[in-house]
Amino acid sequence: MKTALVTGGSRGIGRAICKKLSQMGYHIIVNYVSNDSAAGETLDEISSAGGSGELMKFDVSDPDAVRMNITQWQKAHPDDYISVLINNAGIRRDNLMLWMESSDWNKVLDTNLNSFYYVTKCVLQPMVLHRWGRIVNMGSLSGLKGLPGQTNYSAAKGGMIAATKALAQEVAARRVTVNAVAPGFINTDMVEGLDENALKSQIPAKRFGEPEEVADLVGFLVSDEASYITGQAISINGGLYE
Repeated sequence: MKTALVTGGSRGIGRAICKKLSQMGYHIIVNYVSNDSAAGETLDEISSAGGSGELMKFDVSDPDAVRMNITQWQKAHPDDYISVLINNAGIRRDNLMLWMESSDWNKVLDTNLNSFYYVTKCVLQPMVLHRWGRIVNMGSLSGLKGLPGQTNYSAAKGGMIAATKALAQEVAARRVTVNAVAPGFINTDMVEGLDENALKSQIPAKRFGEPEEVADLVGFLVSDEASYITGQAISINGGLYE
């Protein structure tokens, strides 16, 4: 059984990735933190398309919950391992640094960056032992160029991209690739509250991207055709260069 774990898989880009990897023959572990109905909808869409999956509810910013849930799954599936990890879970708590509360700084760093360590640490050893694995981390345009009002988010995503490049060098010889995808403005609830018309005028493609377009890129990075691509942060932003 080929298994992929997608954190934050219940909605938006995460849901699109779950569906894409399911089409590629993976059994999907859909991680989510609170929205039971949205997670159920994702699983239903996977099943209705002929795929298989399961839900795994935990907060990626809670190291004990991460370790407990993944360890339990591994014990229940001794003949299988999570060969693909998509670190997609993320939140925004935007504000100017001048008025940013420490709780908003810490929550964004915990959810968007520290979770990379918590989750990846749990699944990395089996990948190395089996000499095959794919890790794709969800970066952001904000992590490459920085965006005003997103000092916390930019710090987290920039850290994710740097960690991607470091880890890739540690495990490349074991046929485990580690890459980051850096979306620009994608039509999900993560762009709610932004001035879409003003932003579109800055994008050469003159539109926001779709979750499925990001999922297609992730699907390629997971495939055997991408076995020589590692340590990269690949932008998907309609030409909006930093």
